[in-house]
Amino acid sequence: MSIYDTLNDRQREAVFKTKGPVLILAGAGSGKTRVLTHRISYLIEHEGVKPWNILAITFTNKAAGEMRERVDDLIGHGAEQIWVSTFHSTCVRILRRYIDHLGYSTNFTIYDTDDSKNIIKEVCKKLQIDTKVYKERSLMSAISSAKDELISPTEYALSAMGDFSKQKIASVYQEYQAALKKNNALDFDDLIVKTVELFKTSPEVLAYYQERFLYIMVDEYQDTNTAQFELIRLLADKYRNLCVVGDDDQSIYKFRGANINNILDYEKYFPEAAVIKLEQNYRSTQTILDAANEVIQNNVERKKKVLWTDKGEGSLIHFKQLDTAYEEAEFIADDVCKRKRNRTADYKDCAVLYRTNAQARLLEERFIIEGIPYDVVGGVNFYARKEIKDILAYLKTIDNGQDDLQVRRIINIPKRGIGATTVNRVQAYAEENEMSFYDALRQADQIPGLGRSASKLEPFVTLIQSFRAKLEYYTLKQLLDDIVESTGYVKELQESDDEEAEDRIANINELISKVVAFEAAHEDATLSSFLQEVALVADIDGVESDNNKVLLMTLHSAKGLEFPIVYLAGMEDGIFPSYMSIMD
Repeated sequence: MSIYDTLNDRQREAVFKTKGPVLILAGAGSGKTRVLTHRISYLIEHEGVKPWNILAITFTNKAAGEMRERVDDLIGHGAEQIWVSTFHSTCVRILRRYIDHLGYSTNFTIYDTDDSKNIIKEVCKKLQIDTKVYKERSLMSAISSAKDELISPTEYALSAMGDFSKQKIASVYQEYQAALKKNNALDFDDLIVKTVELFKTSPEVLAYYQERFLYIMVDEYQDTNTAQFELIRLLADKYRNLCVVGDDDQSIYKFRGANINNILDYEKYFPEAAVIKLEQNYRSTQTILDAANEVIQNNVERKKKVLWTDKGEGSLIHFKQLDTAYEEAEFIADDVCKRKRNRTADYKDCAVLYRTNAQARLLEERFIIEGIPYDVVGGVNFYARKEIKDILAYLKTIDNGQDDLQVRRIINIPKRGIGATTVNRVQAYAEENEMSFYDALRQADQIPGLGRSASKLEPFVTLIQSFRAKLEYYTLKQLLDDIVESTGYVKELQESDDEEAEDRIANINELISKVVAFEAAHEDATLSSFLQEVALVADIDGVESDNNKVLLMTLHSAKGLEFPIVYLAGMEDGIFPSYMSIMD
């Protein structure tokens, strides 16, 4: 019996249609990952396509990991040559090879939201922009939206003519990009934007990847933005073997820049596209599907499909009306405890979903009282904790000395008696001489007005230089151990009055464990590749599947996951959907 005999008729059609553009409209739980993996297998086994000529893009590291496992199981030898990754990981791999065409160095740093916010703060200070009027978050959001639409700082400035507020944003955008370039850094949006720019300005690089990726598959296509669409369009432009899988009914990321028209207008861009609908659901009972179908059919713009299942009616959806959010949390906690007592469910079988992170607080308090173990998805990311960011800043400085932000972060951590006045003088000297902050530190004895402070800077430079020299023969673990030891970071924590010192030391040990695991999993592990992996971690990637805990998360975080028992909290007007959605 062939592996393709296990597929239903529509799934088989999607697997066997390999030539030209294909749009697979896959309803929730209709086996789309299965279709994609079997399609990859069919291309190699029956169409003679080489594994390295296939690119499969998903939205999360978790989804990419699951697809990678299934592809490895199906194909076996040679599967590792298929690129199965997220949009951002794909772009990083390309940029690590060719970003020098755009005037960056290939050991660029990837900035997270905090890093970007710090740069925005500096830019606002420089431009004398009042952050009470123009909040950093709003400026970051405006810049991110512009990048999603592939609008450059120059184009943004032109469109802002006559609009005072937009002109302010344009000036911040311009300075922000200049600061990133100077620091040899990219933010998350830049990873896509710069790859598109690379393809448009370096035809030979685009031609190489068009020949490399003869068959391209994109999952969760309804969540792509304009920049991601353009990236895929350029890659697929020559051979047009582009298979996209998505569901317009599951488009929930407009607030992140997702452009629903990418899927609604697919046939406009690819008139010859085959459209295949997957409507049989393997995940839910008919009762749940009927409820979902009734709600979703009220959407005005959508491609019509009706999900069905052969799993039977199933149990009813339970509706409980309560007067307060506190009573709601109490009811959910009691119900979880009852199921655990009756042995009808374990903690890990349950998930509580809500619209905003603020709703988690009462649930957490109640779970603690009841002794229910839980994880909050989207809490403080491990890599966003202060001690982890400090140690990572050392690693980033060793890897990329041009990144002023990281150098300034650690110059006085642990304390070296280097004050703000000294830092400002070094910064001014660096700007006057058009050099990086770190290069200015190396010339500290030539900086006017530093006096005796110059002698405090020299040991720091020597320390970083010694780490760089050791990088040639150190493993990443040895480097990390040396940083912790030589800087006295843990020693300072042990001697401090910080109530969280013990937890923070445990976090540093966890980081060392992660480095060990990374080196074990990658034969050619480098400092750049480790920092790259860290930068691309999402909230949901930190959730361990073998933990016996109830998961608390927003509906956006829950996308693509499944649980036997789901509680939807806060189903009330103005919260679900939010007022902002109602007004749109």
